[in-house]
Amino acid sequence: MDDFVRNKLLEWGLSEWVEKFKDEQIDAESLCELDDREIDNLITKAGPRVKFKKKLKLLKLEQEHEEAAGLVQEEQTSNQETVISFQCEQEHEEVPDVVQVLPSTSDTGKRKSDLQSDASRLQSPAKRQRQSMPGFAESIILSDVKNIMTFVHARLNDQDKLSAFLKKKISDLETDKRELVGVFGKTGAGKSSLINAIIEEKNLLPSGSINACTSVMIKLEANTYSSKYEAEIEFITKEEWNDELWSFHQFFCKNGDHETEDNDDYLDAVEKLSAVYGEEWKQKSSENLMESKYFKAIPEFLQSKRKILTCESANELCAKVVKYTRSDSKQGEGNEGKKWFWPLVKCVTVRVPNNPFLQHVTLVDLPGNGDCNKSRDQMWKGILGNCSTVWIVTEINRAASEKEAWEILESVSSLIGNGGKCQQIHFICTKSDLLDDSDDLSSADVHDLITERNVQATDAIKKEFNKQSKIRKHFTDDSFKVFTVSSKEFLKENYLSPEETEIPKLQRFLQDLNDCHSETVNYVTRAHRILSLIQGAISRGVDSKKGEVCEELERNMSLQLDNVRKEMEDTYTAFKKCLDDGVEKSKCSYGEKLKNFLYDGKNGGAFYNLLKCVVENGGVYKPKKGKPINLNMKLASCLIDSIGAEFRKTFLNEVKCGAFSGVINTFTLNADSLIEEYQNAELQLRFLKTEEEKIEAKLNRIIQKQMKKVYSSLTETVENIMEEGYKKALAFTGEDTLYNMRETIKNHVHSKKDMFEQAKNTMLEKLHDLMVYVLETLEKTMKESIGLSFKAEECLLPDVSTELKMVKKHYDLLVGTPDDEI
Repeated sequence: MDDFVRNKLLEWGLSEWVEKFKDEQIDAESLCELDDREIDNLITKAGPRVKFKKKLKLLKLEQEHEEAAGLVQEEQTSNQETVISFQCEQEHEEVPDVVQVLPSTSDTGKRKSDLQSDASRLQSPAKRQRQSMPGFAESIILSDVKNIMTFVHARLNDQDKLSAFLKKKISDLETDKRELVGVFGKTGAGKSSLINAIIEEKNLLPSGSINACTSVMIKLEANTYSSKYEAEIEFITKEEWNDELWSFHQFFCKNGDHETEDNDDYLDAVEKLSAVYGEEWKQKSSENLMESKYFKAIPEFLQSKRKILTCESANELCAKVVKYTRSDSKQGEGNEGKKWFWPLVKCVTVRVPNNPFLQHVTLVDLPGNGDCNKSRDQMWKGILGNCSTVWIVTEINRAASEKEAWEILESVSSLIGNGGKCQQIHFICTKSDLLDDSDDLSSADVHDLITERNVQATDAIKKEFNKQSKIRKHFTDDSFKVFTVSSKEFLKENYLSPEETEIPKLQRFLQDLNDCHSETVNYVTRAHRILSLIQGAISRGVDSKKGEVCEELERNMSLQLDNVRKEMEDTYTAFKKCLDDGVEKSKCSYGEKLKNFLYDGKNGGAFYNLLKCVVENGGVYKPKKGKPINLNMKLASCLIDSIGAEFRKTFLNEVKCGAFSGVINTFTLNADSLIEEYQNAELQLRFLKTEEEKIEAKLNRIIQKQMKKVYSSLTETVENIMEEGYKKALAFTGEDTLYNMRETIKNHVHSKKDMFEQAKNTMLEKLHDLMVYVLETLEKTMKESIGLSFKAEECLLPDVSTELKMVKKHYDLLVGTPDDEI
């Protein structure tokens, strides 16, 4: 056994197996050739064996990356100095546990060039650009660095402020959330084929004679922990299903046999009950239908657990998961006794192994209008509000005039726009290769016809978008893009090149999202900065000019905070002016809005049933077909419209700009410019730069989350005040019920017309609270960072040179070595 293998085992925390590997004469060459059977014989314990296999995979990947980039291999023996694992302190090399640090001492430590020399063998001789890595490789790196930082955290004492500060920074190391892309599209639009083509998994999502269920959300993510295809099924609660069964029972008892196929509520109830129970639900009580015998195939439902399906192939998983997400369009034709569990499912998360398009992105197949089930509807709203991009999928044939696609986009525009974080809408036209009467045409003619139609469809859709006034209140032309795609042509290339199918454009879009939101890169980068600060504090002090540095930093911070404060004050004034105008318009127009909804020739049983559904659900009703109705939003519409433009200006969803005219993103202590003047403080200043970026990212996440609450507060205030009126209206029975309901709602709004002023005040209060929090958090965080980086008294810090080298190696593997890297 050579030193390379020994050191690798020590680095991986597997020192007890060194002798076994030595006896079997495992060297560097044979190490990477070990198969599973040989590994099982070498390492007989399951825990260490699993750990070894993961580490070996990462080692192979590192070597592949180096070979691909044409890197020069390092001498194997050089690893001995750099790969001693933090988990093996008891080994032969002596490492000082702590070193006394005096921040005010002169520069007696290593300079930047020395630190670079120490780690030079871990770097490539040429600069590297980041390369795409398989998900499980990144997960191994992330796991390793987290373990290293956990070890460093344990070695830091609690005796001084700097150590406590560093411990907190390690504890607060965060990973970014995944980017969400919401996908809408009616059955038959080719949505499943589109997604399959984009992520290059031909048989993952089912299509064809199976109908999409409008209630079940499907999330697609990368499986970064296994090479298997997995589906995690989350059910609604037993109590929720019991409530639905009771509602169905009440509905049937009240309406008897008078329902027809024209009644959507009746058809919806029959479809759900037939899916779960077949024909057995008829003549059964809701209590009978909750008996455990009906759920033998899904015991997890009764146990309030999630069901996990694991398969070797996409095709196998597709066959297993279909009953939880879809309903058979030919139900009743030879499908007797076959159960479909989608009515009981809240969400299905499908995980695809090693998929480069889903590493840090989640595609979410969304129902069009939410759901009558409250938990499914809340999840739908939450996910929708967090989507950074929304795809509207429809067939290219009559795409511009496709009523359902535009209705979906209009109904969700406030949730994804001012009330969410959506940056882009992609209107995706599928089946662009399908032409009528093309059999007698040459390939060149077909190509030209497809290209011409795609151009015409794109122009028509953009013109239609310009007509959508409600949607354009939330989105500009720059945020709306049209794609004309062909999944079939992408695979077969009969008439179009791959690029002309526009599938690669959507793939590049997903890849860009992945590259910008790598949780592993962010974590490793921040961990590297923290370790650099610790080791820099050990190796040298800041010298006598530290007072000058602090004064300069605090002066810059004060000026920057003034800029933030001024922008926020201007924003508050602008919002108040807009809302004052909205209150006056609301008071003048609410009577007409109520009249348009409650009267205007709307009589008879159909409108009575509709109005009853509205008041039963607190002013909101979502029919299975057609536009959702929200009386609360109608009443608040003038207020919402009054702040629409100002809200978009203040809370731009574009990351490159940021909220409050970008004043948070442009906040800076000018640490980069100070490095040239105060070179001895370089490590501390670079750490402060990292702290700037971290707090800016954190505040932007908080602002994105809270701005939704600020925006929705207008409708929520109206909704809360209207609740009493809905309850009174619902209490009426008898011949004049419709008249009494109308008058009750009208009189309640008239008596509570000060609710518009209350809604204004609530929004301004939430906006003020958000501004105060952002300003105070920014000031407190940067003051603390400056103080503890430069003003800390004598303290004890551990030597982390070994850990720094290990993290640096991971860092270089992920992102390369920029010019200014330490």
